[in-house]
Amino acid sequence: MLAFVYNCARPGQFMLAKNRSLRQGQPVAEKFYSANGFLLLKNDIYKDDELIIPENVDITIKSRIVTVKGPRGELTKNLRHLNMEIKADGEKKLKFVVYHGNRKHVACIRTVRSIVNNMVTGVTKGFQYKMRYVYAHFPINVIVNDGGKEVEIRNFLGQKVTFRVKMLEGCSVENSAAQKDELIITGNDLDAVSQSAASIQQATAVKNKDIRKFLDGIYVSERNVLEEA
Repeated sequence: MLAFVYNCARPGQFMLAKNRSLRQGQPVAEKFYSANGFLLLKNDIYKDDELIIPENVDITIKSRIVTVKGPRGELTKNLRHLNMEIKADGEKKLKFVVYHGNRKHVACIRTVRSIVNNMVTGVTKGFQYKMRYVYAHFPINVIVNDGGKEVEIRNFLGQKVTFRVKMLEGCSVENSAAQKDELIITGNDLDAVSQSAASIQQATAVKNKDIRKFLDGIYVSERNVLEEA
């Protein structure tokens, strides 16, 4: 007899197997249920999570567009692509709710909670990425232009070409005063700060060489949360 059996190797999929039909009275794990010999995965009827909001932070939600205001500024994220209810539970508490969600859908709850929590951290403390220059022979020359909004990279691997990388909105970059050959990127939005650092690293990626041998570049060396504003 043929039966559909939940494929544990590929979550969310079912495989067709021989001689795997369920016998009457055969025990089934709590997350599964049987129907006419089919082994099916249960959906969670209700799942939620909560986030406590600090006293000096205000959060407004409209059509799953979240706006967070704090001492360091304001951040906005559009979460309308997620089928999830985000609502205020009292004055200083947010609740994230999913109804009848499958495994991947329920996993989004913690993801969205982390996104909003990072926004709260950004408007109260801020984020900082430190990047170090790595070179064996040709010293990398980095110039910060436009008031910390652009980085100009020269003499990478001895090349005459100049690489220019613009920081994303809300981010600023500066040369470290305490450490030689170091850049410091700061901002309130974790996504923007990390993407600005990634853009600098990609600009100095070694082309057509074995990167295990040619290690020259500018790499993230440290990630920090700044002190509260």
